[in-house]
Amino acid sequence: MKITAIPQLYRNLRRWREILTVLRRHGLADWLSQFPHLPFRDWLKDSDGLPLASHSREVRLRMALTELGPTFIKLGQILAARPDLVGTTIANELKNLHSNVPAVDSATIRQTLRDELGFRLDTDIIDFDDTPLATASIGQVHRARLADGTDVVVKVQRPAIEETILCDLDVLEGVAELAEKVEGLAAFSPQKLIQQMAPMIRRELDFGRERQNLLVFAGLLSDVEGIEIPRPIESLCTRRVLVMTRLLGQDLSRAARKELDSDQRRDAARLITTVYMRMLFHHGFFHADPHPGNLVVLAEGGIGILDFGMVGRIDTRLREQIEEMLMAISSGDSGRLTQLIRRAGNAPAILDESALSTDVSDFITLYGHQDLGNFDLTGALNDLGDVLHRHGIKLPPQSALLMKMLVSLEGTLSTLSADFDALEIMANFVRRASFNRFSPRRRVRQARRVLLEAEYFMEVVPDQLLGLLDQARRGQLSVHMEHHRLGATVNRLVLGLIASALFLGSSLLLSMKVPPLLFVVPTYFGLHEISLLGVAGAVVSVLMMLRLYFAINRSGHLSGRQED
Repeated sequence: MKITAIPQLYRNLRRWREILTVLRRHGLADWLSQFPHLPFRDWLKDSDGLPLASHSREVRLRMALTELGPTFIKLGQILAARPDLVGTTIANELKNLHSNVPAVDSATIRQTLRDELGFRLDTDIIDFDDTPLATASIGQVHRARLADGTDVVVKVQRPAIEETILCDLDVLEGVAELAEKVEGLAAFSPQKLIQQMAPMIRRELDFGRERQNLLVFAGLLSDVEGIEIPRPIESLCTRRVLVMTRLLGQDLSRAARKELDSDQRRDAARLITTVYMRMLFHHGFFHADPHPGNLVVLAEGGIGILDFGMVGRIDTRLREQIEEMLMAISSGDSGRLTQLIRRAGNAPAILDESALSTDVSDFITLYGHQDLGNFDLTGALNDLGDVLHRHGIKLPPQSALLMKMLVSLEGTLSTLSADFDALEIMANFVRRASFNRFSPRRRVRQARRVLLEAEYFMEVVPDQLLGLLDQARRGQLSVHMEHHRLGATVNRLVLGLIASALFLGSSLLLSMKVPPLLFVVPTYFGLHEISLLGVAGAVVSVLMMLRLYFAINRSGHLSGRQED
């Protein structure tokens, strides 16, 4: 740990202590679960009074993240969309993470509004309902009415939540730095994961970004009939307060249970699928959290979409790779799909390509020939995540929100229980997008981009080559080499040399009977005048050699087998 990180560690010491207390309790329960007959195995309880040791390891992980608060819940929700990193079992359990947070009292909420809006709270908002419509880890939502009669909802940030989350992010960065030094955890790239997650959470703290997202999506979806996006009241929006028009209706799960007949369910499912496929394949910019609570069946018909705090974006190249993957699955081309997976993901240096090809062929055999009406999207994503996790292939960060969106979307459609094939609409979008890739306009635009890149290449490369030749002529050309995983080898070599030198020196001390001596008078087994320093050195050197032996054996390189 760097010297400059010490003040940060001291500042967050209380939070470190809380986190370590929770992790220690759940870690001890995990250890106790391996000994079912211990009398004190059930002493550690969860919030419902059940023994922690009775739960599975995945459930205990989810409970620990829930207990640690909103930042760790967000981390778990992001990991739930990364089965390529944590495996399907943990990812499925982390999908159950929810922020069960109590509502903030109305006096505190009103004080936050007064701090943010000033006199406009009294002049522009004439009817504010103190009972919240919904509560979440970052903010809570209240009904209100403006002076001009507009019904609105007011989203208010919880007090001190920004300080708590920023403190937790500092702690997570420290934990990730320590985890990088643990061989079993370094494979998950914890520092890179936290670096990707931290900006997402910081963006959710700024309601100004959500206000901007509302405006952007309202423009993108303005020509989709039946879709409505809340309109922000810009004069009343700040970094901690978001005021937007209220969509009158019921959330999708409640309406599906009580009010919608089979035709309405089918129409709602078709509209939801169409708009999300449009976001994905046309715009590459999508609402990343389409669970039933964020979708409203409007009183006048149609669907309203809420909560644009979490949005995802995929670039043109990744979108084209997704289209090609879906085409490869439908055509049963396992070789092409293997190539696309390697290209889209971050494959390890040592990759068993034949084993990956076999797993991809099995995947296509299972899912490539299913009818669209019976296609199991969640099962396909989980099995694909298992393949990636097994071979150590990590997807790009932007794909995590994409997978989260697809799984949430299928869960939402299953809530409607509609007699409707969502994959048929997705297949139509993929076919249309694939056809558009070969359109003359697309080819002209692509040729123009290639021409511009070639022009830049021809302008820059000759100067760089001349610079390299000039440095070589003057003897100033230097080559910098970077080694990977060489530090552990050098450390073991140095430790082996020290142990050997210590053993040799101890042998000399013993042979020359250097005082202080043990057994001045001859005893059993011929022990007589044994150098104490020689014995101590010999014991220490043997212990060092044993430690080195076990370290090499544990790494898998003692007998020449590959490291896991």
